[in-house]
Amino acid sequence: MTRLDSILLKAEQSGDLSVDEIEFLLSLSEQADLDRLFAAAYAVKERFVGRRAWFRGIVEFSNICSKDCYYCGIRRSNSKTSRFIIPEEDIIRSAVWAWEAEYGSAVLQSGERSDPQFVDMVERIIKEIKKRTNGELGLTLSLGEQSEETYRRWFEAGAHRYLLRIETSNRELYSQLHPADHNFDERLACLDRLRRAGFQVGTGVMIGLPMQTLRHLAEDVLFFRRQDVDMIGMGPYIYHNETPLARYREEWEIPTGKLLNLGLKMIAVTRLVLRDVNIASTTALQALQDNGRELGLKAGANIIMPNTTDTQYRESYQLYENKPCLDENASMCRGCLQRRIEAIGETIGFGEWGDSKHFAQRQKSKQEMNHEAENSADNNGSTRNLATFSGKSPDGGR
Repeated sequence: MTRLDSILLKAEQSGDLSVDEIEFLLSLSEQADLDRLFAAAYAVKERFVGRRAWFRGIVEFSNICSKDCYYCGIRRSNSKTSRFIIPEEDIIRSAVWAWEAEYGSAVLQSGERSDPQFVDMVERIIKEIKKRTNGELGLTLSLGEQSEETYRRWFEAGAHRYLLRIETSNRELYSQLHPADHNFDERLACLDRLRRAGFQVGTGVMIGLPMQTLRHLAEDVLFFRRQDVDMIGMGPYIYHNETPLARYREEWEIPTGKLLNLGLKMIAVTRLVLRDVNIASTTALQALQDNGRELGLKAGANIIMPNTTDTQYRESYQLYENKPCLDENASMCRGCLQRRIEAIGETIGFGEWGDSKHFAQRQKSKQEMNHEAENSADNNGSTRNLATFSGKSPDGGR
């Protein structure tokens, strides 16, 4: 049995891979080996989450950002991008369109802000979307670092999933990607706040960063597992010329084909290790290859995020270069994606939230534990009552 045979067998049986084993899978380069990896991940996907893709209509409603991340095209120091915030009614209308198109869920995403006006606005929008969709549209937020109070307000307003990408779980690499006022520990703390607030919690990383190694990526997968996350949103890192990281482009940029394969390998390995979480096949994969998102599904992903933002704003919301579908309206996108996904033998969960099975299982386990604790307390109470009635102590008078 080869090392690949042994690792894939272990992955399919338990998913309990070591960092060395994950790094080995990420290092695969022969097409036959990649095919075996993707097939193994797809088999695990079928077993744990099925062959159904879930749509999340994404509304990118503002590129105004308080962060200055060195890799991002909408960082606050980029003076060459035209800033916008979509009027509230148009944001709501885009989300309602997703409901009418039977997407089941929408994602509200923007640059990071935490000022009171922004927090209040998001709360209003969530409530109005839930009202106009009869509470039937699932809502995911991707709005960055916030206080626990803010997270609770947004959860109570009607949102129930939240994606907060860590971008890398390696502290040193994180510091090279962000200014000094960006705090790694604060990012981690927000994941805990989200869980306490009640959200299904998602995170993710960029793949193919300057100075990033396969070991870093392997450790990222184990970070996902330690955090016990419910969903993963990660994708290939694509350079944007108006960012500080662009200076590393000549030295560190990975050829398109290799970067695509690395992104697919990360999806596959994450599926093997985390089993029943939701994993997005991101638009960045399509930026590398026209059928990139379908390849992501075949590698183990089960979430697709079609863009429902009004096309007049899309040009200004480019986190990276050559973002696809900038001029394709939402209706065109729906039909195109449906044909593509059905062509690879998958179905679409129209009209359903498609919540994380991992989250559901954890909630079930908690309920069972609470039930057992209640039964134990009831039994102890009965024993005490019986002892009192008989005039004896519960331990028989010893």
